[in-house]
Amino acid sequence: MLSIYSTLTREQRPFESLEPGRVRMYVCGVTVYDYCHIGHGRTFVAFDVVRRWLEVSGYKVTFVRNITDVDDKIIRRAAERGVTTDELTDEFARAMQEDMLALGCLAPTFEPRATQYIPQMLNLIGKLEEKGFAYHAADGDVDYAVRKFPNYGRLSGKSIDDLQSGARVQEREGKHDPLDFVLWKSAKPGEPQWDSKWGCGRPGWHIECSAMAMDLLGETIDTHGGGPDLVFPHHENEIAQSEAATGHQFARTWMHSGPLRVRSADGKEEKMSKSLGNFWTIRDALKETNAAYGEGCGAEVLRFFLLRSQYRSPITFSSVLIEEAHKALVRLYTALKGRAADRAALDWNEPFAARFKAAMDDDFNTALAVSVLFELATEINRTGSPELVRQLLGLGRILNILGMDPEIFLQGGAEASDDASRIEGLIEERALAKKAKNFARADEIRKSLLAEGIELQDGAAGTTWRRI
Repeated sequence: MLSIYSTLTREQRPFESLEPGRVRMYVCGVTVYDYCHIGHGRTFVAFDVVRRWLEVSGYKVTFVRNITDVDDKIIRRAAERGVTTDELTDEFARAMQEDMLALGCLAPTFEPRATQYIPQMLNLIGKLEEKGFAYHAADGDVDYAVRKFPNYGRLSGKSIDDLQSGARVQEREGKHDPLDFVLWKSAKPGEPQWDSKWGCGRPGWHIECSAMAMDLLGETIDTHGGGPDLVFPHHENEIAQSEAATGHQFARTWMHSGPLRVRSADGKEEKMSKSLGNFWTIRDALKETNAAYGEGCGAEVLRFFLLRSQYRSPITFSSVLIEEAHKALVRLYTALKGRAADRAALDWNEPFAARFKAAMDDDFNTALAVSVLFELATEINRTGSPELVRQLLGLGRILNILGMDPEIFLQGGAEASDDASRIEGLIEERALAKKAKNFARADEIRKSLLAEGIELQDGAAGTTWRRI
């Protein structure tokens, strides 16, 4: 039976959806003012796998991933570039969608933009004001009175009395308490703004997700997820405002991906930061992996790298570790090369499939699930069993890997490329040299290709090649 760890309860418990056979799932998306970074990729691949496994487990999943398209960062970046906020957010929303597609993530069921849900946000703020949880501050903003919500800090494990105004809490004249957070920001010249009973303004960040989630999924949802940086204050504030407004539990299970750090060439591990010069966008990573392992192959290598860690565990990103992931993926594709699968359906009673299922049911433990794939590959190499080939392909498909033609992947995606034609020409020249007993030339060709990272494999059916 599937069990999931909840950040809120700090326990892993058997999963039971609010409605049998259906899961309402919300994952916080990105603020679209720049390209997505590899940390976003780690989070969204993780929740893509969660969704896929829930569907394999028989649930109909309604998956919502929002787009934050009004925010201080968006306004500043648009001003810097001399474009409208709509132009900026359209550009980077498209880029985000392209990046997620490249990483093999399914499109969400709904992908709401914050600016499309202003009426729902205003309605929610109005409810909070009526119930005494929100107040109209002297500076024109509408703020949430944090101390009125008795369970504030439960998600993050922070005591309200210990919370201090600092890096994650914004001080502002007009607040009743430094911990209070803004629900509605009064209008400033040149900013996007909407009319409200409190005057023209725009929503605060936290109210956006609550309004979108409840409108699309209901007042109580099954799972709410996001990156580790969202636990406090964003998700803490979502709980406070949502539950204060409705009187109901907002999310039954809170899920968060683990932190990502970057390893430098000297082995030092640091938090990814532009100021440290170790910042990787998904596009940067895809460009490097495609260059290293072949156009079209790099994305699968990157996804596979992310899958080798359980979603809650810390993960370290570096070119060396990506290379290790590629070598591991080569092992799986090598086991599949030239082998056909039988036509039976995947049977969860089969030993390998059963171990894979047990791993995934244990809080989506992809690290352990991937280890089962390597066990399968070892047995395939030993037996050549079509039954095991089918299992490896079927289990890989669940994680959305191993979908390429093995030979094309092993050749670096060089299908019909000029480089592939050149290599095939050299292989033909080598064959002719061997036929003419010119073994020195044949060996020279083999060595020159090996120096390029291309390994020749002679067999009964002729010579094949792969990138190493």
